[in-house]
Amino acid sequence: MRVFREAQSMENILEVKDLHVSFKTYAGTVRAIRGVNFTLKKGETLAIVGESGSGKSVTSRAIMRLLPEGISSIDQGEIWFNRQNLVQLSERKMQSIRGSEISMIFQDPMTALNPTMKVGKQVAESVIKHQKLSKSKAKEIAMELFQLVGIPNAEMRFNQYPHQFSGGMRQRIMIALALACNPKILIADEPTTALDVTIQAQILDLLKDIQKKTGTAIILITHDLGVVANIADSVAIMYAGKIVEKGTVDDVFYDPKHPYNWGLLSSMPSLDTTGELISIPGSPPDLMDPPKGDPFAPRNEYALAIDYELEPPMYKVSETHYAASWLLHEKAPKVTPPITVNEKGITLVKKDESSVALMERHPSNEPIMEVKNLTKYFTLGGQITLKAVDNVSFQIMKGETFGLVGESGCGKSTTGRTILKLYEATGGEVIFNQQPIHGSLNNTEKNRVHRKMQMVFQDPYASLDPRKTVEDIIAEGMDIHHLYETKKERADKVQQLLELVGLQKEHASRYPHEFSGGQRQRIGIARALAVQPEFMILDEPISALDVSIQAQVVNLLKKLQKEKGLTYLFIAHDLSMVKYISDRIGVMYLGNIVEMAPSEELYREPLHPYTQALLSAIPIPNPKVERRRERIVLNSDLPSAIDPPSGCRFRTRCPIATEKCKEVPEWREVREGRWVACHFSETLMK
Repeated sequence: MRVFREAQSMENILEVKDLHVSFKTYAGTVRAIRGVNFTLKKGETLAIVGESGSGKSVTSRAIMRLLPEGISSIDQGEIWFNRQNLVQLSERKMQSIRGSEISMIFQDPMTALNPTMKVGKQVAESVIKHQKLSKSKAKEIAMELFQLVGIPNAEMRFNQYPHQFSGGMRQRIMIALALACNPKILIADEPTTALDVTIQAQILDLLKDIQKKTGTAIILITHDLGVVANIADSVAIMYAGKIVEKGTVDDVFYDPKHPYNWGLLSSMPSLDTTGELISIPGSPPDLMDPPKGDPFAPRNEYALAIDYELEPPMYKVSETHYAASWLLHEKAPKVTPPITVNEKGITLVKKDESSVALMERHPSNEPIMEVKNLTKYFTLGGQITLKAVDNVSFQIMKGETFGLVGESGCGKSTTGRTILKLYEATGGEVIFNQQPIHGSLNNTEKNRVHRKMQMVFQDPYASLDPRKTVEDIIAEGMDIHHLYETKKERADKVQQLLELVGLQKEHASRYPHEFSGGQRQRIGIARALAVQPEFMILDEPISALDVSIQAQVVNLLKKLQKEKGLTYLFIAHDLSMVKYISDRIGVMYLGNIVEMAPSEELYREPLHPYTQALLSAIPIPNPKVERRRERIVLNSDLPSAIDPPSGCRFRTRCPIATEKCKEVPEWREVREGRWVACHFSETLMK
């Protein structure tokens, strides 16, 4: 085995001083980084947190000197590593540092790996390049790395290609590649964003384990405060190209000082949140023309007059804690933060009881949607069949939100698309408003279904036609179903819909590229509402959005449901958000629903071992809770739906599986409203 460096020391390994980075665009110069300062100690994990466009990834790429040539420039500042200012080094010298001394794990492992080269060769080549070792020695080190990052059957896996690995395993290969030369600094840019919660937990545990063994310092770029609480030692919060608060992870969570940090913390639902989420209003500023004063002032309800005139200095709160807010000035009025964070969770101090009442709903006992033994198989050529959805049954009541959760590949989205007839069902029944809608329908029936049932998609940009104005996008369904008499009535309805989803009537003449992600998702919701639907399928509608924008969209969905009497099927993998918005939840695994229950009961007392594992893997934005939590470790990766395990499909990963699990478990109601498919459900209830 290689000899790794000893872990943590108080010595600084990296120092970033007054860094300024800009980009030239056809519209003007974007000042992406505007005076960033921070240090990284040996063996430390520093999390850099903020919304999209805050400058997190640009900062990490500036350290690596991986900014795009021709359009970007480091205008000012220093980056000190090993007594060298990286800003002044030639590209040739940077190549000797990149990979060997500072490595990077990118967000999407599939695009970062060479699809035409075996993964073992990719890792070994990195070792040969930087350490000048023989092929046999490089392979030996690569095999050690495969074992270190937890890739089983390393000898066999060494000779496979990236497409033969799951998302989690590809990310492990990326980590092995990054560690190939035993770097002193590892930069991880959103390394778990594209992964399921169970795989995310494995990767975070892996990074912590590797750090203990190697002493590598880690810079983690993320927008997920749960991940930060799980892994970080210190935190830097970025907004509009600047760090606005930094300190230890306990400083930033338990004694937050900047109003932007208050907003981020209060945007996330905890498991006992009721009423509206406290979202951050507005959008980040345009960095082509940064505002005068504090850039956060227009979104800050606690802003002082000076915030609109002068940018605040970085105030020292303690030896480890700093924040840039005029509220810390000795003459500033004393403001009580709207939240408190302690070991019990995040509590909103200013709880608006009217918002709780506004969100109260009373779903009826009459089903609007009945799914009976729904099956959807895909033929992949030859005799290969992918059993995406296999014998799924559930009901959704009028006015209810039914959540559907599970890992990627479990069949959630396929279920939603098959219900909406975007896919033709292989078998089973779908009954909407007591009328069967499965099988072939005539044009009148199809129009009725497509008008009363609508879908909001995951990617708001890909689902909007970039060549159409917002008015034409929203009115598309009204045009098809002839829901207006005159052009003026059409324009008036579009304006009403824009105002309903929190946009302005002036937005009607603009195009999708002129909007933020959250605004585009609002346009998608307005388009779905234009035909006055009764039932909406929301397929991962917030997963592509920042945490503050997620809160805005979820508040909007709950408000619309209350006002319009809408029924939702909410598909997502963010279990805390699903719990917050849903009345009941179905948990899917490999084409089957394995547990179904009212959301409060499911989270309080999960019965199925898979549900228990999912809930144990959710990173909670509370460092003290994260430190003492125990996770249920699953035995392997998700099997393929092409060849699912016999009997209970979860048995190959289940920590309590026995021989009996080779038999198919009965799907049964073990308590009123609680359904589970597990041989041990009786034992689990005791």
